[in-house]
Amino acid sequence: MESVLPRTRTHRRIGIVVFDGVKMLDFSGPAEVFVEANQFGGDYEVVVMSPAGGDVTTSIGVRVSTAAVTGSGRFDTVMIAGSEIAPPLFVTPELIAAVSDLAGRTRRLASVCTGSFVLAQAGLLDGRSATTHWKFTADLAHRFPAVRVDRDAIYVRDGDLYSSAGVVAGIDLSLALVEADHGAEVARRTAQGLLVYMQRGGGQSQFSASLAGTAPRTGLVRRATDHIHANLHVPHTVASLARHVNVSARQLTRLFREELGTTPAGYIADARFAVARDKLHAGFTVSAAAHAAGYGSAEVMRRAFVARIGVSPRKYQRRFSSTRAVAG
Repeated sequence: MESVLPRTRTHRRIGIVVFDGVKMLDFSGPAEVFVEANQFGGDYEVVVMSPAGGDVTTSIGVRVSTAAVTGSGRFDTVMIAGSEIAPPLFVTPELIAAVSDLAGRTRRLASVCTGSFVLAQAGLLDGRSATTHWKFTADLAHRFPAVRVDRDAIYVRDGDLYSSAGVVAGIDLSLALVEADHGAEVARRTAQGLLVYMQRGGGQSQFSASLAGTAPRTGLVRRATDHIHANLHVPHTVASLARHVNVSARQLTRLFREELGTTPAGYIADARFAVARDKLHAGFTVSAAAHAAGYGSAEVMRRAFVARIGVSPRKYQRRFSSTRAVAG
């Protein structure tokens, strides 16, 4: 593809840190963004590194040759890739030491997916805002209370530290870095060349699986939740639920918090949203999904979707209900 923009010749070295078991798209996606940007005015050099250098085995079994972190020089940007492997297994002392070393010789530091756990374990996220893949946000917040975890962001910037949600969010973050370096037009041409969005609407909660929820521990709370699911069309209140299970509203609220980590109202909202989302996946109209989930109207459901995931039910359905509309 021929370059169509004047080059802004600022040479920038991009270091991407990988390891055995790394999610391949976590580092190949960002790498392709920077290489693509070179056609439209960027001047990026991508260096794939691991703590000791040599070959590493990716999530799909492909072996990738890497440079050693030691002696790799200075960087404009260092990105830490993530993995589907549990963080305690891949976040090794060697990886933490390598990233701590690199932090002192780069202008900005970024993570993709669970790469945020490496930054957090190294103490680099203390007092900072960060995100990770939605499957791991609760664990990140629990293990590192000094980190302000944004559970819905596609990516987060806090000063010279950046973090992104899982896999393709690394592409979103990399496009944002290209835009910061070279402007919106270079980033736009890069996104067009890769056939990806310049910026996706909504947060990562729109991509998460249907709410599984925590199972109630006692029969009393289970009776309340069963009553909710069997009667979503009913305008439940804490008082009406408490009467149904023959306890006080205060006691029921306390039990919900202890067993489910939410209030009765919060549980009802989650249940309605999960049912509405499943109905949209199944091809229901927005009005029919709203009725099945117990929303008072399609507009009430629309407001709930926008508040929760940043997109309308109709837009959500177009994105996630089926690939057949595109393929056909």
